[in-house]
Amino acid sequence: MKKKIIAAALTGAMLSVCLPAQAFAGEEKTFVYGTTGYSEEMGDAGLNPHDNYSGWSAVRYGVGETLFKYNDNMEVEPWLATDYEFVDDTTVKITLRDGVKFSSGRTMDAQAVKECLDNLVAVHDRAPSDLKIDHIEAEGMTLTIYTTEPCPAIINYLGDPYGAIIDMEYGVRGEDGFANVAGTGPYIATEVTPTQIELVKNDDYWGGDVKVDKVTVKSFSDGSALTAALQTGDVQGTYGLQYDNYVLFEGNSDYTINSCATSRCFFGQFNFESEIMQDENVRKAVAMGIDKEGFCSVIMAGRGLPAAAAFPDSFSYGNEAVTTVSYDPEGAKELLKESGWTDTDGDGYVDKDGEKLTVNWLTYPTRLEQPKLAEYAQATLKEIGIDVAVNNTSDHMTYAQEGDFDVYVSSFTTAPTGDPEYFFTSTVTGPKNYGNYQNEEVTALTEKLHQTFDPEERDDLAVQLQQKILDDNAMFFVSHLNMGIVTKSNVTGMAAHPCDYYEITAELDVE
Repeated sequence: MKKKIIAAALTGAMLSVCLPAQAFAGEEKTFVYGTTGYSEEMGDAGLNPHDNYSGWSAVRYGVGETLFKYNDNMEVEPWLATDYEFVDDTTVKITLRDGVKFSSGRTMDAQAVKECLDNLVAVHDRAPSDLKIDHIEAEGMTLTIYTTEPCPAIINYLGDPYGAIIDMEYGVRGEDGFANVAGTGPYIATEVTPTQIELVKNDDYWGGDVKVDKVTVKSFSDGSALTAALQTGDVQGTYGLQYDNYVLFEGNSDYTINSCATSRCFFGQFNFESEIMQDENVRKAVAMGIDKEGFCSVIMAGRGLPAAAAFPDSFSYGNEAVTTVSYDPEGAKELLKESGWTDTDGDGYVDKDGEKLTVNWLTYPTRLEQPKLAEYAQATLKEIGIDVAVNNTSDHMTYAQEGDFDVYVSSFTTAPTGDPEYFFTSTVTGPKNYGNYQNEEVTALTEKLHQTFDPEERDDLAVQLQQKILDDNAMFFVSHLNMGIVTKSNVTGMAAHPCDYYEITAELDVE
C-alpha cells in the first residue's frame, strides 16, 4: 500500500500574486489588471473550469481553487484538501478542508466535490484520460476516488485548473465563452465577457481577509496598448508584456517587476498529414534552420532560454537529458538536397518538380512573441531556401483542428502539474496532438508513464519519450519562457509562479 499524508496547515496566506490600484484610507480599494493571458483564441475565456482551458482563468483570477496546489518548487501542497492516502494502486482517499463555502453560500463537502468532478470527467476533453476515474464515493468530508487503472499522478492532476471545485447546484451561468461559476476563492465574478471580468471580494472567504474590494481584469491583444496602459495608469498591473518592453520599467522605482522561470514553451508541431512534412528531411531541415539562440537573445531580450525539448533544465528530465539538432543552415541545405529540393531558378528558394518549397506556418497573436518568432523563422529559413507563409490568426484553433497547416507553433506550459506526464497525454497522444503524430512506441511509453509510481522511473520515461519525439522530428522546441508580472510600486501581494497560476489572491493589496 502506498500512502502519503500531506500536513494541512495552509493558512489564509495564499500564494502571493497579483494586482492593486491607488486607494486612500477609508475608500474602496480597486485594482485594474491588464493581461494577454485571457482570450477566446487561447481557449480560456469565461470561468467554467470544465470548458477547455477556462479553469486557468478561474484559478488565475481568484474565483476558483483546486483540491491541491503547487508551491514554487512545483511540489504538491494541500489547498481545499488537507491530506490524501493511496489505499491501493486504484483507490485514493482525500480529506477535505472544513469551513469552506462556495460564493453561492453552499458549504463545500465531499458530495459537492463529487458532483463537480463527476461533471468534469463527463464533459472535459483532457480530464477523463488524465484522471482515469471509475467512480467516486462521498461521505462527510471524505472523498474516495476509484480509478480504472493505476493513476500515480492523480493528485498532481487534481491541482490542474480544470479541477477547480465549483458548485454544480449553482451551475454555469451564461453562454459558452461567457460562463460564470460559484467557486471558493477570494473573489466573486459579477460580470464575465470574453474580454473582461469584473470581480468583487468574497466577504465569506475561508482563507482570511481579502484586501482589495473590486478587481477588473482586462484582456489585451496588442502589446503596445498594454504597455501604454501601464504607463498611463489605466491598469495597475500586467501579465504578458512584450519582452522587449521590460526595459521601460526596469530600474524605475514607480514599478515592480516580478518574474520567474516556467515550463511554458514556444514549440512547433509538424503536420504529418501534410505531403511535404511527411518527408523527414524537410522536418529536420526546418528544425535545423531556426536560430533559437538568436531568437532568445534578440527577440526575447534575454527573457527566454533556448529549448532542446519540452522541459527546462530545472527539471531532472529537462533539456540537458536529451540530444537534439542544433542550428546548422549548411546541414539543413544538405538534407533538402538529399530529398531533391534545389534552387533551379535562382530565386533563392529551393524547388522540386517546378514547385517552390513553401511551409505554411500557423500561429496566433495573443502570445505577443509568437508572430515575431514566425517572422524570425521566416528570415532564417529563407537562408536555407525555404519559403515560410505565415498565418497569424486568432482563429488558429479552427485551422489546427482542420489540419490546415504544415507547422503549428503555440505556447504551452509543459509541466503545469509538476509532473512530466501532462505534456505527453495532452499534446503527444492526446487531444492537442494537432499534427496527428503517431508512434506505437511513444503511445506504449506514455501508457507506462501513466501507471508508474516510482519517481526515478517516471523521470527516465519522460527522457525516453522526449528523445523519441526528437528522433522522429515530430516537433521542435524553440524557447522556454520567463514569465513576468509588472505592477505599480504601490501594489503588493502579487508574484509570478513557475506553474503560471495564482495571479489574483487574497494577498493582493494597494497601498
